[in-house]
Amino acid sequence: MSNYVQEMRALVGHRPLLLAGSNVIILNSAGHILLQQRINGCWGLPGGLLELGESLEDTARREVLEETGLQLGPLQFLNVFSGEKYFFTLPNQDQLHVITALYLCRFYTGEMVADGEESLNLMFFPAEEIPASTEDEYKEYIAYYKTKLPI
Repeated sequence: MSNYVQEMRALVGHRPLLLAGSNVIILNSAGHILLQQRINGCWGLPGGLLELGESLEDTARREVLEETGLQLGPLQFLNVFSGEKYFFTLPNQDQLHVITALYLCRFYTGEMVADGEESLNLMFFPAEEIPASTEDEYKEYIAYYKTKLPI
């Protein structure tokens, strides 16, 4: 969790926060989607929350590098997701409304390594064969991407 979010939580407790972030659909040469198995055992797309002074694209690049070891090439903006559907209550009872920018990346460099803090495992999956344990939020992002093929 970012220092900013920690500072805000100290002020507001569990009440809802508006938080912006980015997720990235990263495709390998076969067109398969990179998913990360998170600490809770569920699968999702790499990404995370915006830091103060950061652009959404910068957030996408930083979070992917931190979580996967990959440096992203060109990013294609796909959509922004927001609204009541993106209100969450976390296990610790923190509440948040998330505004998420979704990007697509076809070119990347680096060695793929799970960070062990946010990512237990990293694997590419065909878009039609994502694990059942993929969190609903990410299933929706992937479904949106699939409606836009070919991009």
